[in-house]
Amino acid sequence: MSKIAAPISNDFCPQTLYLYGTYREDGTPNFGLFCWMSYYWDTELGVMACIEGKKLTRDMIRKNGVFSANLVTEELLPLADFLGNTEGYSGEKSGIALETEPGAVLQVPLLKASPVSFELEVAQSFHQGTSNIFLCRIRNVMVEEALMDSDTSIEERMRVIAPIHTTCSTYFSWNGHTIGAWGEPQNSFRASMCEQTGDSLADCSWREGNKVDSGACDGDRNGRVK
Repeated sequence: MSKIAAPISNDFCPQTLYLYGTYREDGTPNFGLFCWMSYYWDTELGVMACIEGKKLTRDMIRKNGVFSANLVTEELLPLADFLGNTEGYSGEKSGIALETEPGAVLQVPLLKASPVSFELEVAQSFHQGTSNIFLCRIRNVMVEEALMDSDTSIEERMRVIAPIHTTCSTYFSWNGHTIGAWGEPQNSFRASMCEQTGDSLADCSWREGNKVDSGACDGDRNGRVK
């Protein structure tokens, strides 16, 4: 295998996607899509999360010191892509009804449709340029009951929940097939919202989404949106 020098990026290094959940100041839940999340060890397993730029999710985490991280699956992707390409401060996210439940340990919103949800408490945070890095204690993990069935193979359990991966500004299914570029899956969600409001696609305010540029993975999505 021969190698050549390439521009600095994390292309071809797939990342898992999470919807970070926080409560707005009015008590309503807000979710943003992120993939700059990994783990560390300090006597126990912890989560490290990086958010670049000014975002509602970032500001709520800094204010409240807690948030949830909800695993994104193939089933959740259209909604997640919408949440990741819609500016949190625009108010557009407030127009959708999300099925959530309160955290069992922390005051954070959990997304019911996600099979794995972390309840995270910020232990330490710091700035690096335009980014905020959060080191978090995992205070609780809520998982779909079927995932705890040891009589079913791990392979089958993973196949059932089908987590999404992303790289090169593209979403991939659990089996490795391309689902679409960032900003594309939200179109089916927006179309369904138009149907619910009874508006024609031409007149519907939901019809057009933002197309994010290539880069990290956040929009209140990061690795970019909100």
